[in-house]
Amino acid sequence: MALPTSSTNCNVSAAGLAAALIIAGLLIFPHAAATAGDRVKNEAVVTSQLAEKVTFVDLTTMQVTGDVSVPGKPAGIAISPDGLTAYVTAPEAKVLAVISLKQRKVVRRINVGNGPLGVAVHPVDGRIFVADWYDHRLAVLDAGSLEITSYIPVGESPSGVAITPDGSFVLSADRDSHQVSIINAQTLEVISTVPVGERPFGITIDAAGKRAYTANVKSNDVSIVDIMKGKTIATVNVGNRPYAVALAGGRAFVTDQYAETVSVIDLEANTVIKAVKVGAYPEGIAADPSGRHVYVACWEENTLERIDARSLEITGRVEVPDGPRAFGDFLR
Repeated sequence: MALPTSSTNCNVSAAGLAAALIIAGLLIFPHAAATAGDRVKNEAVVTSQLAEKVTFVDLTTMQVTGDVSVPGKPAGIAISPDGLTAYVTAPEAKVLAVISLKQRKVVRRINVGNGPLGVAVHPVDGRIFVADWYDHRLAVLDAGSLEITSYIPVGESPSGVAITPDGSFVLSADRDSHQVSIINAQTLEVISTVPVGERPFGITIDAAGKRAYTANVKSNDVSIVDIMKGKTIATVNVGNRPYAVALAGGRAFVTDQYAETVSVIDLEANTVIKAVKVGAYPEGIAADPSGRHVYVACWEENTLERIDARSLEITGRVEVPDGPRAFGDFLR
């Protein structure tokens, strides 16, 4: 049986890390070495949490090509744009594991707090931002030394972390405060908190860096946030227990855990145009750079599934180790 996720337990105690914080995320943001567009994304890097592995999937063949052991229930992941390094949060071990993707092994483990979860890499200077669920803050690590240089207090139980493509702002989905914290990436000050739906978990920013989208697991909707104005400008109802959002071709794709669907939102009309049936407990979701395909990890099905972003049909499926999450952009 799968451990409870963010949507199944809305009142989390500090003692419930193994039962409630074991919610994984895969967040990939570019840093100083390159931009996201410089990297050919033909591989998925999936945290298989119950199996305590990070799994590699060739997206051309839709086959597993290997894995690496990460004790401590691996959760969030950020991959450098050159595809050489992955930063993986392991909440039970309270560490950030640094993985060489060339060698496919853990090369360092860093203590980062009591509940490390979401993680993102700054697109300009390579700093690493880690959400600490229990200490209600983001830890900031230097790109070179991997030492913690700062902490940023945010709302309660930060989960998803996202950074605007120009590196100006860091956004935190503060689940138990029902808000998004918008942070000046240079001064590390919270400049705005934006009320959104109930229990925001996954957060995604569009390519223009103007709007953010939160999947709100309790209110069963998606909030659309104007980042510069610091306010929610629209709310779209989706399926039961939405977890994360991906963007492709003028549409938002939202994983609905309990409904076992991906809700597809037309972003011009802000209406759901289809619910795509997928495997049990879909959670993480990401679109490839071309916008042609969307990939979704199904926690209870133990699969990674491919959706054609135009036809909205399932065109591929591969089995992965137990408990895949993929919270954010998990493609490289």
